[in-house]
Amino acid sequence: MNDAAVLGADALLLVPCRIGGKKIPEAWDFDIEFDEKTGHLTRVVKGDNDPYADYIAAHNKAVDDSRRAVELLIPAAEKAGVVIALENVWNNLWVKPAVFAHFVRMFKSRWVKAYFDIGNHVKYALPQEWLRALGDQIVKLHVKDFKLNADGKGGKFVNIRDGSVDWPLVRREIDAIGYKGWLTIEGGDLSMEEHRRRLDAIIAGQ
Repeated sequence: MNDAAVLGADALLLVPCRIGGKKIPEAWDFDIEFDEKTGHLTRVVKGDNDPYADYIAAHNKAVDDSRRAVELLIPAAEKAGVVIALENVWNNLWVKPAVFAHFVRMFKSRWVKAYFDIGNHVKYALPQEWLRALGDQIVKLHVKDFKLNADGKGGKFVNIRDGSVDWPLVRREIDAIGYKGWLTIEGGDLSMEEHRRRLDAIIAGQ
């Protein structure tokens, strides 16, 4: 935290946890219900959840462990004046907007917010749904794109404006939640000039 403050950063990205080695639903099969008090998953798909019992247990342990770990960092974040910015990557956790938003809000701290990557979660839910759910909890945004397969199941990362993200709609949602911070391009193999041109178009609502 202190190093981030010395460098003039106002937020530090943190990926809190990752789980694997379990039977996990496909991205398009998730249908999650969770406990509003604890954030624990109670189901991950419609119907029989027994095949995913180990995943649910591991997810709920990760929620508890991550919460305790982040809570230990809050005093240091406050002292340094640096926000802990939680990013939900492809870590098999918090895969739906309401679940991740609930986790971030559980801290009830101005020093714990979300670093949302617009392209990371397209396979789970539309970016605008994530933006609406996270709202004022977003402290930073990564600009990335993801192209879904024709059947909507799976896909791949692509250069911004080449994928399935509806950028004009996303731009309106960014305004709607009152976000005024940075938009940082992550990934891609375009030239700096072309990245700049495409980002300018996104900012312009195109």
